[in-house]
Amino acid sequence: MTASGRVEHKARGRVTSFDAATGLGEIAGADGVFYPFHSTVIADGTRTIAVGAEVEFEVVPGHLGRWEAAAVVAA
Repeated sequence: MTASGRVEHKARGRVTSFDAATGLGEIAGADGVFYPFHSTVIADGTRTIAVGAEVEFEVVPGHLGRWEAAAVVAA
């Protein structure tokens, strides 16, 4: 959920990239859109996730004017 409390919608997808050193990753949504995320939004608190993992996430407005993934959990 964003600071304003706005969640655009929930979605499913697969982690296509994740760099543990920077904490940055990307999810390919089932809708074909790629959503960036940071390790701090991984809901279980581990701050790491395997590339190829099936996930569920919230689509939220991002800091740079694009959609981002939040509340990422393994599906």
